[in-house]
Amino acid sequence: MSRSRQPPLVTDISPNEGIPWTKVTIRGENLGTGPTDLIGLTICGHNCLLTAEWMSASKIVCRVGQAKNDKGDIIVTTKSGGRGTSTVSFKLLKPEKIGILDQSAVWVDEMNYYDMRTDRNKGIPPLSLRPANPLGIEIEKSKFSQKDLEMLFHGMSADFTSENFSAAWYLIENHSNTSFEQLKMAVTNLKRQANKKSEGSLAYVKGGLSTFFEAQDALSAIHQKLEADGTEKVEGSMTQKLENVLNRASNTADTLFQEVLGRKDKADSTRNALNVLQRFKFLFNLPLNIERNIQKGDYDVVINDYEKAKSLFGKTEVQVFKKYYAEVETRIEALRELLLDKLLETPSTLHDQKRYIRYLSDLHASGDPAWQCIGAQHKWILQLMHSCKEGYVKDLKGNPGLHSPMLDLDNDTRPSVLGHLSQTASLKRGSSFQSGRDDTWRYKTPHRVAFVEKLTKLVLSQLPNFWKLWISYVNGSLFSETAEKSGQIERSKNVRQRQNDFKKMIQEVMHSLVKLTRGALLPLSIRDGEAKQYGGWEVKCELSGQWLAHAIQTVRLTHESLTALEIPNDLLQTIQDLILDLRVRCVMATLQHTAEEIKRLAEKEDWIVDNEGLTSLPCQFEQCIVCSLQSLKGVLECKPGEASVFQQPKTQEEVCQLSINIMQVFIYCLEQLSTKPDADIDTTHLSVDVSSPDLFGSIHEDFSLTSEQRLLIVLSNCCYLERHTFLNIAEHFEKHNFQGIEKITQVSMASLKELDQRLFENYIELKADPIVGSLEPGIYAGYFDWKDCLPPTGVRNYLKEALVNIIAVHAEVFTISKELVPRVLSKVIEAVSEELSRLMQCVSSFSKNGALQARLEICALRDTVAVYLTPESKSSFKQALEALPQLSSGADKKLLEELLNKFKSSMHLQLTCFQAASSTMMKT
Repeated sequence: MSRSRQPPLVTDISPNEGIPWTKVTIRGENLGTGPTDLIGLTICGHNCLLTAEWMSASKIVCRVGQAKNDKGDIIVTTKSGGRGTSTVSFKLLKPEKIGILDQSAVWVDEMNYYDMRTDRNKGIPPLSLRPANPLGIEIEKSKFSQKDLEMLFHGMSADFTSENFSAAWYLIENHSNTSFEQLKMAVTNLKRQANKKSEGSLAYVKGGLSTFFEAQDALSAIHQKLEADGTEKVEGSMTQKLENVLNRASNTADTLFQEVLGRKDKADSTRNALNVLQRFKFLFNLPLNIERNIQKGDYDVVINDYEKAKSLFGKTEVQVFKKYYAEVETRIEALRELLLDKLLETPSTLHDQKRYIRYLSDLHASGDPAWQCIGAQHKWILQLMHSCKEGYVKDLKGNPGLHSPMLDLDNDTRPSVLGHLSQTASLKRGSSFQSGRDDTWRYKTPHRVAFVEKLTKLVLSQLPNFWKLWISYVNGSLFSETAEKSGQIERSKNVRQRQNDFKKMIQEVMHSLVKLTRGALLPLSIRDGEAKQYGGWEVKCELSGQWLAHAIQTVRLTHESLTALEIPNDLLQTIQDLILDLRVRCVMATLQHTAEEIKRLAEKEDWIVDNEGLTSLPCQFEQCIVCSLQSLKGVLECKPGEASVFQQPKTQEEVCQLSINIMQVFIYCLEQLSTKPDADIDTTHLSVDVSSPDLFGSIHEDFSLTSEQRLLIVLSNCCYLERHTFLNIAEHFEKHNFQGIEKITQVSMASLKELDQRLFENYIELKADPIVGSLEPGIYAGYFDWKDCLPPTGVRNYLKEALVNIIAVHAEVFTISKELVPRVLSKVIEAVSEELSRLMQCVSSFSKNGALQARLEICALRDTVAVYLTPESKSSFKQALEALPQLSSGADKKLLEELLNKFKSSMHLQLTCFQAASSTMMKT
């Protein structure tokens, strides 16, 4: 719709800047047709219509209010022209404190003096204002800048009417150059002013006493004159006559206007009642408004209205107000009960708890709702923990064969100890060694491990809010910021008294967490009386080391999270003790499980020999222990605040014994393999390394191992274990900070050497006895007699047979392990030389030809096996030669040499193995 006039336009304002309540004159065009046409006036965003005075269509006078903006437009709104515009703006200045004698560009309303000491306006006369110069001496302004003084006296003021008045600041600012004598005069002036104030009104009366006497005399004279005038008249005195006239006039007026005045009084009463209803409708409508706002959940509005009503009508003596205020109190009490019920409900968020506590604090609820909430949360957390345990125990009893799929192990790389071996480069000898464990194990979490994860997750989800609630209770942030100081003092007393109670709550939660975890993972560590409350799992099998390690990681993360909440370490010590016990148990379980795995290594022996005469068994054994120790790396590592697993001597001894047991179990496996009957050996899958020498054709396509060959293979493995494997394992033990490594090594080495010696003696007995037993029959074959024999023509066949048998032993040992050849042949030759010496010493006498024949055969054997001679065998050969008569002629010596050369030449091919061994030993 079109307007009849143009919109208002402000073109000038004078002054264009000033402090709040500055009187300004606004000029412009179309500023209204009259006072009623002006419906809006804003300066810098503040409505100034109440102070506006319309002068004309081009002029308006008003006062600037307390605006938010420092600078803004002047907008005039009229009925006829609507909302106008402005081409000028007004700048609002910060008000300055102006003294009584200071010059000012604007009018200072002295009747509305602002007293900064009480923060309220006082309508007092100007004469009662404090003087601008209280010291009564000349003021000399200093040259110090205001900013420097503000920085020097932070939070203080040089205004002597301020609460933060600083005398030093005032003297520096106004009397920095004043002499000491003048300051002494100022002190005297201040004392004089103080004395005047103490005398008060009494001094004022004393000073004007003569004036009071004069006034009293005047009043007495007037009274006497009035009494003397007309005393003889019938009507009495003039004052009495006047009183009678006034009384008659009053009675006549009452008679004339009684009905009218009665109606007026009734109307006034009705009007007053309506005014009271209108004026105090806030109180009368408050009960209904409280109910509506409670239903909406607008508790802040209810509390604000209640505080307002309490401040206005809390101490009223009016019965109507008392009645309605009692209704308000009834509904507020119901609200307190409602909020307390909501506060104690579980579960609830920390935000809601703080909100309800603040509401109850603002409503001045009886007791200590915050502490009640803390107690309810404590009981709720304990109930959740025990309910969690009961649920898992019930599920385990109902489905004993199932596992809870609560733990996702898709990325878990914890196979069995031997699971890594099939992928190890050193064990790539075939596909015979495979882990017998099903891969689906990694997706099955035991109930007890899943319970510990759920329990710690539950504690970490509830305890932080519980702890934060206590911290808020301690620092008072739970309560209203407008609480009275007395209430704060009372709460501080409660905090001091309840610190021990809260500490007991935290200890109880930690105690339950640790006991429930022990009941699930370490059932033997809890007392019988606590088994029903914290245990009850009734499981037959122990948890493996891998799952215990996973549980340890879970508990460690829980401890780190609780430490991050700044919970005192003494409250978390029980968790540290639990972690230590779990780590010790994990080490024990892992070593026990490793021993069980090593027991099964005998079943995985493939008897495939490499160039060094070894099977995969030693490497499998070492890898088994390495993987076991590797799985314990995180367990053995000490996190901040944790103690070493091996700090207790008992633990050191048990771990040392378990480690020794592992070594001895493997030694027992070797012994079992060496003594296993041939029928128990499956050789259908066996083969020999193509690089192994097959000098004597002892290995054919239909290869099968004899007991002697198995003995040799085990002996070869024993040698490797002694020289390498056991030493490597000791290094791994030392790397993982195991204690008693020397004892482990000594006991293991002793057991291994004992087995090695026993197996070696068995093998020598199997090989040397047949050779030794064939010597005597061979010597005396064909009724040979040393006393009556033909001249020697060469070495007889019995010695050649013995050499061939020794060569066969050499071939068998060489095929398995080159390193075992000197050790075996030396012992075999010792046995042969000892027997030959015995036989020579048993001969009563030799003929010349017999002595030459015997010397030829002894020298032939000695020279052939010279590389394998030991001090014992050399002594035996020497004793055998000493039993023979000495050669007397050079012809016999020449014949002996020729026959020896002939023997060596004729058996050159057979004796090559000894020559090769000789050259090899010379090189080494």
